[in-house]
Amino acid sequence: MTWFIDWFSTMDLMKGIGVLGQVLFGSRFFVQWAASERAQKSVIPVAFWYLSLVGAALTLVYAIRIQEPVFMVPQIGGVFIYARNLFFVYRDKNRPHPLMGPDRV
Repeated sequence: MTWFIDWFSTMDLMKGIGVLGQVLFGSRFFVQWAASERAQKSVIPVAFWYLSLVGAALTLVYAIRIQEPVFMVPQIGGVFIYARNLFFVYRDKNRPHPLMGPDRV
């Protein structure tokens, strides 16, 4: 357990970026949970995708800095997936749903 204390006792900017990335990435689950509780059904709010994207990007920066491909590969994939989901959210924001015409509100 001393390695854990040693790691934090030598905190620098890059470690701070890595920790912040993980905190943001992890917080997305609480945001999704709160939104689902409020809606009383399973929903994924836009904030979930922003937290995913920023958290993954910061974690990727840290993984590149420590030269750890085990962390780099999934974060690279995640960054593209989360950005693509945000693209879909904003692209479809003004499009009517195909099952919801003017007579089906």
